[in-house]
Amino acid sequence: MKVKAQFAMVLNLDKCIGCHTCSIPCKNVWTNRAGAEYIWYNNVESKPGIGYPKWWEDQGRHKGGWELKGGRLSLRAGGRTKTLLNIFHNPNLPSLDDYYEPWTYDYQKLISSPPSRHQPATRPRSLVTGENMQLRWGPNWEDDLAGAAATAGGDVNFRNLDYRVYLQFERVFLFYLPRICEHCLNPACVASCPSGALYKRDEDGIVLVDQERCRGWRHCVSGCPYKKVYFNWKTGRSEKCIFCYPRTEAGLPTLCAETCVGRIRYVGVLLYDADRIKETASLRDDRKIYPAQTDLYLDPHDPEIQAAARSDGVPESFVEAAKRSPVYKLAVAWRLAFPPHPEFRTLPSVWYVPPLSPLLPAAGADIGKEGLSDVMRIPVAYLANLLTAGDEAPVRLALQRLLALRTYMRSVRVDRSADHGVLEDAGMSDLMADEMYRLLALAKYSERYVVPTARREREENCFEGRGRVGYPQGGV
Repeated sequence: MKVKAQFAMVLNLDKCIGCHTCSIPCKNVWTNRAGAEYIWYNNVESKPGIGYPKWWEDQGRHKGGWELKGGRLSLRAGGRTKTLLNIFHNPNLPSLDDYYEPWTYDYQKLISSPPSRHQPATRPRSLVTGENMQLRWGPNWEDDLAGAAATAGGDVNFRNLDYRVYLQFERVFLFYLPRICEHCLNPACVASCPSGALYKRDEDGIVLVDQERCRGWRHCVSGCPYKKVYFNWKTGRSEKCIFCYPRTEAGLPTLCAETCVGRIRYVGVLLYDADRIKETASLRDDRKIYPAQTDLYLDPHDPEIQAAARSDGVPESFVEAAKRSPVYKLAVAWRLAFPPHPEFRTLPSVWYVPPLSPLLPAAGADIGKEGLSDVMRIPVAYLANLLTAGDEAPVRLALQRLLALRTYMRSVRVDRSADHGVLEDAGMSDLMADEMYRLLALAKYSERYVVPTARREREENCFEGRGRVGYPQGGV
């Protein structure tokens, strides 16, 4: 067993209001320069929809992530030979139109326009070519289901569902999906890079791009199944979310978490067994990957795990942070959060609590408590396709626990008579419900963000200290 530490995040989709406040500070701080206009390290998508860039979830189109070939874990886009053959032309690369061509307006024309009978106007102008352009797509083109009638049919999460039924006015549903880089335990972007510019930091698991080594081949862009590595067309280098490591090293949360008005984000540390990454990512059944990844995380309260972590070089501050980690509680202890598309086999570190939704039948319908998730407006099958590779049982359990928590707290606060039966049906105790309620509804800043500071006692080359991940020799 090799114990390592990983920064991780959980986002509670049940509370996201789609305000995009998380995207703005990230944009202002990290991608506010020429060549990065179309780059959003953090973006918020409306579901159902094909997302940003278009069809990012469809790996039949983009060939991102990993797959099993002959029982062996391989990059879906191909190994070393295929990468070298396509090094000057990557057929799986999303086009600029799949993101959107960034544009601006001639604001000076509006300001200096002479008095006239008509309101002055100006056409959108491409920031890439400088020519006038017609707007056909943008970073939030599907916001609040705008245009969903035309695009949502391409949402791969409707697998085994008739999307036409769920796009009718009476059955349509909506929830928001904020996305950042997943900082995976088995990142396909790192393995896809021919120049070895991408690496995973050994100390905290953050995945970064070495700008000096990057040669702009862009195989990392296509290799990432979440499409969270971007190409800066001005510098000719790849860029990605850095999990705000200058902040986390100082004990502060990421900007997207810091500014979230809905308080949906939780940042913490997880301890995991690095020796089991390849075994977990190589499971034949896609549905077994999520529970196997959950088992990959180690109990930080176990004295033996703590001793093993210290002997493997995990700082004491990280061990203590792991013991108080809100991410561990939500993802591992309570089984409320799930990784997006575990079938990509990258073992992501940014997980989601599924959203509750209104019940479709009329009030007072005779529905058993265990069947409530089946009559929610958001289909369980859709959430399962998004979060658990189609396995509905874990999602049902999480929804049942969230609903049981609401029912129990209402019985305590409103009815003044605690309904313990609803907790028992969901496999919860009074103590678990109280802790869950505090973390999801009342948690203070220090409870939502448990971020240990980094130790920099000597100058070091972080690239040389990059972490080993679950593929041979760390590359294609």
